[in-house]
Amino acid sequence: MRAEDVAQPQQSTPGQAFTLTFWGVRGNIPAPGADTVRYGGNTACVEVLVGGQHLIFDGGTGLWMLGRHLVAQGQPVNAHLFFTHTHWDRIQGFPFFAPAFAPATQLNIYGAPALNGASIKQRLTDQMLRPNFFKPLQTMAATMAFHNIAAGETLTLGEVTVEPWSLNRHTSALGYRVIWRDHVLVYATDTDPTQTSLDPNLLMLASGADVLIFDGTYADAAYSDPNGCGLKPWHLGIEVAQASQVKQLVLFHHNPCHSDDHLDQLERQVRASFANASLAREGMTLDLAKG
Repeated sequence: MRAEDVAQPQQSTPGQAFTLTFWGVRGNIPAPGADTVRYGGNTACVEVLVGGQHLIFDGGTGLWMLGRHLVAQGQPVNAHLFFTHTHWDRIQGFPFFAPAFAPATQLNIYGAPALNGASIKQRLTDQMLRPNFFKPLQTMAATMAFHNIAAGETLTLGEVTVEPWSLNRHTSALGYRVIWRDHVLVYATDTDPTQTSLDPNLLMLASGADVLIFDGTYADAAYSDPNGCGLKPWHLGIEVAQASQVKQLVLFHHNPCHSDDHLDQLERQVRASFANASLAREGMTLDLAKG
């Protein structure tokens, strides 16, 4: 896909920026409550401002929070929304994304076809049909363009390159490698848990990344390992980060059963093996261009 194939957002963000903000960090189901305040309870959504482009990865309930933030800014929204796959925790915020109901909004929406061949547009449309939801997607007043993408493509958005990579044959999930100048962000959050060794494809995806976002905290007895290989996902994240010479590892997609105290303990455990690692928290912002 060439740059001219998709609408380009206006330079509403500083052209020299490469920042990412976490708006939702949970997996499977939202986890609100007194014991999840510090890490947050919303499901997956990450916002990236890079080289004048506005990118959003996944549309879990964190997308609702991001939408409120964007509306409060009072500026037209022109963004690219990338889905890894369409499990509920990745799409359940989309019907509540307030900018999508504003005529001034422009959205380019990307996702791989499902295993049954359904397009990303079809799946987002289906979840908004009765009896699942009270407003169909057609009531969204934004200008929306839907793009079916596949691993191996290269998307060029101004100076920014976005590469989709295959992560999980069981879910057809994609990972994304975002490249701007000499900076690289990798979003790899639905890897195959049945792998008993490091996946060469995953290593290439993560190679030399400034930041690797990895779903490594779905760990311990709550995590089902169908092959019984005994490898906890956060261990895999560390191995990938080390083998790929990643500068910073951020573990994401937290188990909804895990409290703030549990995640604090897990973060200490992870940092004992990889010093420049952290667990994602709602509202956390990282600057890849700094320094």
